[in-house]
Amino acid sequence: MGQKEMINKDEVFGYTPDPKYKTSVAYFSMEFAIDQSLKIYSGGLGFLSGSHLRSAYELKQNFVGIGMLWKYGYYDQIRDADALMKPQFVEKAYFFLQDTGVVFTVPVHGSPVHVKAYLLKPETFGSAPLFLLSTDIQENDEMSRSITHHLYDPNEATRIAQSIILGIGGAMLLEILGLEPDVYHMNEGHAVSLNFYLYAKYKSLDEVKKRVVFTTHTPEMAGNEEHSYDLLNEMSFFYHLQGREVKTLLGMDGYNFNYTLAALKLSRKANGVSKIHGEIARQMWSGNPGVCTITSVTNAQNKAYWQDTILDNAIRSNNDEAIVIRKKEMKKALFKVVADQCGKIFDENVLTIVWARRFAGYKRADLLMNDWGRFLNLVNSTEFPVQIIWAGKPYPEDSGAIGLFNQIITRVKPFKNCVVLIGYELELSMLLKRGSDVWLNNPRMYREASGTSGMAAAMNGSVNVSIPDGWVPEFAIDKENCFLIQPASDRLSEVEKDKEENIHLMDTLENVVLPMYFKNHTQWLNIIKKAAFDIIPAFESGRLADEYYEKIYKV
Repeated sequence: MGQKEMINKDEVFGYTPDPKYKTSVAYFSMEFAIDQSLKIYSGGLGFLSGSHLRSAYELKQNFVGIGMLWKYGYYDQIRDADALMKPQFVEKAYFFLQDTGVVFTVPVHGSPVHVKAYLLKPETFGSAPLFLLSTDIQENDEMSRSITHHLYDPNEATRIAQSIILGIGGAMLLEILGLEPDVYHMNEGHAVSLNFYLYAKYKSLDEVKKRVVFTTHTPEMAGNEEHSYDLLNEMSFFYHLQGREVKTLLGMDGYNFNYTLAALKLSRKANGVSKIHGEIARQMWSGNPGVCTITSVTNAQNKAYWQDTILDNAIRSNNDEAIVIRKKEMKKALFKVVADQCGKIFDENVLTIVWARRFAGYKRADLLMNDWGRFLNLVNSTEFPVQIIWAGKPYPEDSGAIGLFNQIITRVKPFKNCVVLIGYELELSMLLKRGSDVWLNNPRMYREASGTSGMAAAMNGSVNVSIPDGWVPEFAIDKENCFLIQPASDRLSEVEKDKEENIHLMDTLENVVLPMYFKNHTQWLNIIKKAAFDIIPAFESGRLADEYYEKIYKV
């Protein structure tokens, strides 16, 4: 894969950083969604980090990414003989990556694991430079090679080893290249091991905290990764420290080491990814002594990558006819995929609802179906016809989520106007956001840290119908730039909430959304236009990239 000579640090950027961003930053993330051809991401975390790197490049920031080169990616969605989804793992090849010539060793389980570094150069896809680490090289035994095979490997020891390679390995690589940053930014807690490498170097917790910041994405305690001190100690996760020394250093007792809590104690500043999430994170962690300040930087998406320029020009020129024409063209492009995958012909004149995102239980992909009789009335209506598309990727080991995905496939199979698509990656996500009329977002309240997909949808003339969670309350003006689903009372059980919020969702669709689309399309177009204007620049990742420098990176 390209040249083998040691890369010169001056070669990394391919551009001169703007003096406005003189603070040098290394951004550690387990996944980056930068281009369809680079399949090293699973969902929202990767979409966010990909947009961040694209905007860092556009702004010419002094910014490098550190990630992992996953041999089999996350997984490929395929269909079995019954047209149901199943995961498939296929080896990937990336000839556009540059071999840096750097191979070094990282201690894992007390033994040296060889790590090779590749570089995604800025000019390849228009992103800040991104270093990707691989252990799948001939110097390693098969177990060591497998560390970078699968994103979020289900084996606990392998997952821990992945964090060691990302954190400690990433910090080592920067030092080898002479790229010691002013700021180490952990995007989620996966890279928390880098702090123990820095502690070995600086011998001071204060010196580590001067250099480290942290973004948390997980608003519920159970979702924050933790492992036993004994296993982490055995795996060399703490680098030169022992588990008991880490407990003393951080004031963290107990059997398990929580990645997020440790990151909050090792950073000088942290942030949630929406205003609501920042508040929730402060409530979750504020009772722990030594936790840093937690603020918020709301997630965003990159306009240059996501927004259709023809539609953008039509919206900016207030040309309703051009908006309608372009929207129908984008719907036709999506419907070709529908016909190819499912053998159903969709109509560009019919309102099309899309539910598409990472497939997790709390996101409630099947909320529309909670009242089956009412769902049947919706999909069989002749006065206000609809088309519904689902897409998303369950975790490949999550049998419950895969079961739900396949249950939806089975339930909608008889309907000519309902489909479930596979292959939910950047390209399909792009088609769905451009080809939908309604972008449906109905997670359980306070469970969605940000949920950024609706931002890119609004850039492309798709109207959000959403629960007011995550980023949405910072944007939403009900019936002016979106349609809000009224949340149920917090006092209700989950079953009762699902029932009530299904009623609110269906009321919104039947009584407001569908009548407006078919009977008052001028008002519908006004909502499309206002949403597009309200999204940018507030939810465009240029704002995000700049805000991180202003609020998080500055001392």
